Amino acid sequence: MDDHLKSTLCEKALNMAIQNRKPPKGLIHHSDRGVQYACKDYRKILKRHRMKASMSRKGNCWDNAPMESFFNSLKTECVQRNHFKTRKEAKAALFEYIEIFYNRQRLHSAIGYKTPLQACMEMTMKTA
Repeated sequence: MDDHLKSTLCEKALNMAIQNRKPPKGLIHHSDRGVQYACKDYRKILKRHRMKASMSRKGNCWDNAPMESFFNSLKTECVQRNHFKTRKEAKAALFEYIEIFYNRQRLHSAIGYKTPLQACMEMTMKTA
């Protein structure tokens, strides 16, 4: 989280996700058509980790529907209910919402009323 949308912000976020999640080779990385995700440095990171880039089709909002749904939940369940005095406070609240509540406690109908962590662990067990 920062005060800009430069590609370096997205590159740092991607590197952090790779370090924390250790995704398998061949992972499909879906994004919108933002310049941050199409730039050379970002694509180099994807290539280095053998991820396949997938971008929304021009003018097709349905391609990115899962992320749009997530951001709607984030805004209604976290952001709009709070008044953050500092960026640090907002960052802490967003981390808590995503990493603690959304991924580990909130049940999701699209994945059989499980948490994303439960669904991920089940998938890992099936492929092991």
